[in-house]
Amino acid sequence: MSDAPADLGAGFSQYFDLVPALDDATRREVFRIRHEVYCRDLGWEPLRDDCLEQDVFDFQSIHCLLRRRETHEPVGCTRLILRRPGRDSDPLPFEKHCGNALHRHLVDPARLPPEQQAEVSRLAVMRNYRQRKGEQDSAVALSDDDFASRGPQSRFPYIPVGLYLGVASIAQRLGREYVFVLTEPRLARHFSRIGFAIETVGDAIDHRGLRAPSLLRASQFMAHLRSSIRPLYEVVDHSVAAAFAAHPEAIPC
Repeated sequence: MSDAPADLGAGFSQYFDLVPALDDATRREVFRIRHEVYCRDLGWEPLRDDCLEQDVFDFQSIHCLLRRRETHEPVGCTRLILRRPGRDSDPLPFEKHCGNALHRHLVDPARLPPEQQAEVSRLAVMRNYRQRKGEQDSAVALSDDDFASRGPQSRFPYIPVGLYLGVASIAQRLGREYVFVLTEPRLARHFSRIGFAIETVGDAIDHRGLRAPSLLRASQFMAHLRSSIRPLYEVVDHSVAAAFAAHPEAIPC
């Protein structure tokens, strides 16, 4: 979006709604977004007859859905995969892809409480919202211009930031202290500019482009978040709280 207002929370609320996908109908919206982006646009996953992109990690995940406020059209999604109680040795996706690239002297998932671990994955933004140069070959993209604070073209990347704030809110509410993400190093650098305390914890690998394992500590999240971002986080966190209150049966114990 262009012309980012001083109150990013108000700006976000003007354009978007973010909701945790806690019922079957909303989860199907998430899976349809993923099919459009991961299967049709990027070819990263095979096309499905039902047009729903799903995998074995979905049943142990809390999903986030972003919609356009005025039209309710789907904009983007992501998920927080929770390590399952009693299945401590089951790897999360990032461990399968880059287990050998992890710097285990920095962080070793095997030495962390499993009930405090999670992973952000399947971040996807619909084609109509990634029309700029270089975005067609990526599920989401950021540039230096997205964080410009001056000039007539100043803008703020509400879509990816809102989705990441959504999973950060969920992680905090579920006590998931150690949140891993396998992401482009450039994307991690951009997020660090707004106060996401993302630490690179391994070497970059070739997985749908260059990706590096990173770690976000939930307890450090609010301490590092820039003051200008806090109103946006409050809007997102309020939406998460309302959804959790409406669907307590869908929240993992």
